[in-house]
Amino acid sequence: MNTPDMIGQRVSRWGEGPVWWDRDLWYVDIEGHTLIRVHHGKGPETSWNMGKRIGFLRPCESGKLIWGGDGGLYFFDPDSGESTPIVNPEPDLPQNRFNDAGTAPDGRLFAGTIAMDKTQGAASLYQVDASLKPVSILSGLTNSNGIAWSPDGSKVYHIDTPARQVREYRYVGGEFLHATVAVDTHPLVHASPDGMCVDQEGRLWIAFCHGGCVLGCDPTGRTAPIRIDLPCRETTACCFGGPTLSDLYVTTGMNGPENDPGGGRLFVIRNMTVPGMPVIPFKDQP
Repeated sequence: MNTPDMIGQRVSRWGEGPVWWDRDLWYVDIEGHTLIRVHHGKGPETSWNMGKRIGFLRPCESGKLIWGGDGGLYFFDPDSGESTPIVNPEPDLPQNRFNDAGTAPDGRLFAGTIAMDKTQGAASLYQVDASLKPVSILSGLTNSNGIAWSPDGSKVYHIDTPARQVREYRYVGGEFLHATVAVDTHPLVHASPDGMCVDQEGRLWIAFCHGGCVLGCDPTGRTAPIRIDLPCRETTACCFGGPTLSDLYVTTGMNGPENDPGGGRLFVIRNMTVPGMPVIPFKDQP
């Protein structure tokens, strides 16, 4: 397997949420309040100051972009740089913000919140369809993070970071059914599971905050995990991209520049053995 290469020039305070869309790599700098687009996954870079913390960005069927962060969900127009508020499902929880998200094969958006004050059980995962009315699917969370679907769409995997597990559910018509533990990360990495994506064979690729690595885990347990080490401690999220979806992009955060020189940079591991799944746009229209 190839070694990770740095991409672009940006050093993010807390890079997160990479997504490959329309031949470009998009990601966010949560604490830098910035959305970044890396043209063709190589450069140059374009960035937008969002004015607040942004946790994720996803494309929509209508051609719009949707993002979540401080204060709820928003549509974004990259041409004008303007954001339009949609809804805030947690106005009574100012310590919460939207964090990570994913789109199901049926086009529903699933976006989770994080309790920034670490209040256990204060966060939730919401389903959003074309009505733009969030519905709580999972409650009692603390840090709703990575979410991904099996290649056939029948299963969904979700991380609540403090639990240090990947939970598996049957996915039926927007519902999460019959929870089990697909991957217990405790014996694998002494760190916190963060963002996640899936390849075409169903292997889960999990970035580990404080762990300096991405781990490829078979949720069936039939094959051993595959570990990719990166030259920084805070590996936050990953996605597949490139023309054939064979490149694995990894975002990172800063943890003291004096002892973590790779922190905050974007990395790519090219020519992965198994390519990833394409991103599904949010079905924002009936």
